[in-house]
Amino acid sequence: MWILNLLLVFVFIAGGYAGNQSWFTFDRLTKTNVLNSALIVLMLFTIMMVLYVLGFFPQSVAAPVMMVLYSLIGGFFTGYGFRLLGLRKEGRHLLYQHRSFWIDHAPNLLAVVIILYGIFRTAILTDQPVTGIRMTSGISLICFGFFTWTLKVVPEFRSNGILLLDRFIPWDEVIAWSWQGESVLEIEYMAQEAPKNERIRHFVTSIPEDERKEIEVILSSKMDEFSDERKLRLFKEEN
Repeated sequence: MWILNLLLVFVFIAGGYAGNQSWFTFDRLTKTNVLNSALIVLMLFTIMMVLYVLGFFPQSVAAPVMMVLYSLIGGFFTGYGFRLLGLRKEGRHLLYQHRSFWIDHAPNLLAVVIILYGIFRTAILTDQPVTGIRMTSGISLICFGFFTWTLKVVPEFRSNGILLLDRFIPWDEVIAWSWQGESVLEIEYMAQEAPKNERIRHFVTSIPEDERKEIEVILSSKMDEFSDERKLRLFKEEN
């Protein structure tokens, strides 16, 4: 049993390391990637189910495999959540973020519900026996709730850059901004890891009309503050 527990700890740490890396961001998700990933997962579970029915995948083997999978998922979301916290620390002080009940409180309430259900799933507070499957699945839900708590669905304009979901954009990588409507703001920026012909990207966000002047002041001041660094980056890109 101690070998399995040691393996679960190792897998959790490995998942946390993977989640803490910047190789995965939401803006890299495409329909093809999502569909292919879903197809692979579906095929994997179908194969496991067929092997279980045929007797080649008994409960004594299926349970540890699922525990390892839950540990990997839990570690990944834990690392992902800490990566988001690290990006906020890198961005330093929050200058502006559009706030409302659905943006500030609803996701946090959802995260709390997920965490509470994860605690319930572990069976440590119920009369049900605590098993490895229950414990690891509950911990994975708790970790997902923690990740949900750290993820914000609207851009955060901070003193060192813009945090867009799980991507931090330093101010010297912001190329331009413009209004596409009364309350629709477009930001153009450079994605350093993308191919050279695809590095210029943009995103749009909704800004309340009564907060339009506030965000304009922030954007104008930051574009002026980092103008020299931005010119140097653009010069390197051209060469």
